[in-house]
Amino acid sequence: MNHIYWVGDSTVAFNYAKTFPQTGIGQVFCLYCKHETTVVDCAKNGESSKSHWEKQYFKEDLAKLTTGDLLFIQFGHNDEKEAPDRYTDPASTFPEYLMRFVSFARDKGALPVLITPLSRRHFTEDGIIKDTHTTYPAAVIALAKKEGLPIIDLCALSKELLEKTGDKASEKWFMYFDENTYGNYPSGSKDNTHLHYQGAVVMAGLVADAVRSLGSPYSEFLQEITEE
Repeated sequence: MNHIYWVGDSTVAFNYAKTFPQTGIGQVFCLYCKHETTVVDCAKNGESSKSHWEKQYFKEDLAKLTTGDLLFIQFGHNDEKEAPDRYTDPASTFPEYLMRFVSFARDKGALPVLITPLSRRHFTEDGIIKDTHTTYPAAVIALAKKEGLPIIDLCALSKELLEKTGDKASEKWFMYFDENTYGNYPSGSKDNTHLHYQGAVVMAGLVADAVRSLGSPYSEFLQEITEE
């Protein structure tokens, strides 16, 4: 059986009924995979590349990672935060921690794939998405180039899609809804970072398309696209 493991933050992580309809990209990625592919969502809410590694989550979550598996590595949102247990410098410690996951995968015979952080839904008055992630996406891309790793620039892909869709129309993809819409969010939500179920499916689709474009062996984990 083929496995895709995914480490990352709350934009990727699995959610339960308590936080519904918030949904992580990794939670629904199986919708795009072959039946024999298992997606193991190891992402953790609130974690950066540094805190995820330092807390040793990877030892338990990735214990069964083996030859031929894929490891998706997607951080950035919490690496930007000033908290000393999470912050990483995009020019130094951020790529260093990413490389720890890369090396762990390589040592297991697995195939690491770097993914830039999901764009936040923050529009300017001109309908342009603000680059809230500063130089973190560029740091991921630079590391991929240096190490010869496959890269999925989800930040750019999601930014393009959000701008094409527009501010109002894209609200439905995020945790952005009025009060009393959901029982566990009586005050409503105006969250432009975390995804609604529908948004997670859409963003997972962007990742799936990018994985297909990588070709074999990466594309072999996904369902084939057939035209009716």
